Amino acid sequence: MTPDTLARLTRLRHELHQYPEISGQEEQTAARIADELRARGADQVLTGIGGHGVAGVFDSEQAGPTVAVRCELDGLPIQEISDADYASRVPGKGHLCGHDGHMMMVLGVAEQLAQSRLKAGRVVLIFQPAEENGQGAIAFRADPKFVEIAPDYVFSLHNLPGLAQGDVLLCEGPANCASRGMKIVLTGKTSHAAAPQDGVSPAAALASLMPQLAGLGRGGSLDVDFALTTVTHANLGEPTFGIAPGRAELWVTLRTVANARMQALMNEAEALVAQVASDQGLGYEISYEDVFEACVNAPEAVDILSQSCTETGVTCELTPSPQKFSEDFGQFGKSAKSAMFWLGSGMDHPQLHNPDYDFPDALIPIGTGIFTAAIQLVLGPLSPR
Repeated sequence: MTPDTLARLTRLRHELHQYPEISGQEEQTAARIADELRARGADQVLTGIGGHGVAGVFDSEQAGPTVAVRCELDGLPIQEISDADYASRVPGKGHLCGHDGHMMMVLGVAEQLAQSRLKAGRVVLIFQPAEENGQGAIAFRADPKFVEIAPDYVFSLHNLPGLAQGDVLLCEGPANCASRGMKIVLTGKTSHAAAPQDGVSPAAALASLMPQLAGLGRGGSLDVDFALTTVTHANLGEPTFGIAPGRAELWVTLRTVANARMQALMNEAEALVAQVASDQGLGYEISYEDVFEACVNAPEAVDILSQSCTETGVTCELTPSPQKFSEDFGQFGKSAKSAMFWLGSGMDHPQLHNPDYDFPDALIPIGTGIFTAAIQLVLGPLSPR
């Protein structure tokens, strides 16, 4: 990547960073990305895929596989804390996971394809909406437009604080944990605070469920038996001194390495809620949000990424341990050979979703180089136009 190209992509990242859009609201970001793809000579630009998703197609018009590179459009509902002159201008929202940087890496691939010619097959550059709530990849793949661009291989990345900047971690098999948000509503009967015995309070049930649910999954080794339950929110009654409560709400995140273990954990948690509610004479409802299946890397795709790192001079470590955080990228593996790698943001870099996180611009050419090398390993060397 030339210095001019990097400077141009860096300016664009800083611009997008100032105007983050959260999951399902990425209209302006998507429109800008579509314009950037057209400006780089994409043979086809598809929009409105699974919401605000965008895909840029570069077609050799020769027989061959379809290789996709995927990134994310959405920011987070978190107030950014930053002194940067390009800090978020949208109150309560920020690009604090690095998706603005991921987009630039994939646009960097578009820059390469604009200057080069594919000898065979197609490249599809996917800009996916709504990764943060787990809905984007499902909706993207379910969209009829996806049939037009269905890939044989899909590659993606996520930047990773705590790993040396520019280094790569790569995992064969389970790569990101499954997770889901379990929302529990307990219902009893309100009463005057002077006569709590005339109501049915969920207070004791709430107090009992928090430690018991946490005890169902205590973490440990990241193997097929791994399970972690995290209480994230609790609410009891109304903020008043005159009413004994009749309703409580409890949110718990369930996390496992394997999808089968997730189902077992759900069964255990639901049985516990049912028992405690019954014991206390309460009604209850359980629903799930932010549902992520496990992300599993295909061996063939891992081999390609590993070789791509070697060819681009990037230090790559193969690890047997998946990441605890979740990713909806695993949905693409249901119909293609897919793999995600983790690109180090720096050992002391602020953690993802921290209010002071910012994507390191120095990673843009590294990610672009790995993706471009992977494309050439599948489709053959690019030739100058």
